[in-house]
Amino acid sequence: MSTMSQAELAVTMTAAAAVEVRKFMDAEQVSPEVGGLRVSVQPGGCSGFKYSLLIEDKPADDDTVVTQDGYKVFVDPFSMQYMAGITIDYVTSMQGSGFTFKNPNATGGCGCGSSFTA
Repeated sequence: MSTMSQAELAVTMTAAAAVEVRKFMDAEQVSPEVGGLRVSVQPGGCSGFKYSLLIEDKPADDDTVVTQDGYKVFVDPFSMQYMAGITIDYVTSMQGSGFTFKNPNATGGCGCGSSFTA
């Protein structure tokens, strides 16, 4: 497990996203001292890759751990290559609410906002 600063990993969680992450962690009774949010990229989705967010009790041995605003973010080695400069937000609109991803490394995407091409 390696520990990086937010600047080294360059994952930005907006204030709205941070509030929601902390709510989910509280609901699942996950301690912010040990547990956190796993942000990962997986093959699939309508554009080739999709994002995944999970609350986890602890990081895996090969995760990079970034301390955010009162919680930790875990990123696995495969996902790390796609994370530089990403911004994760939480938006509420008439169509519903949820996390959104802005990835400067994506070369394409689709209308769902959670799938991209790299």
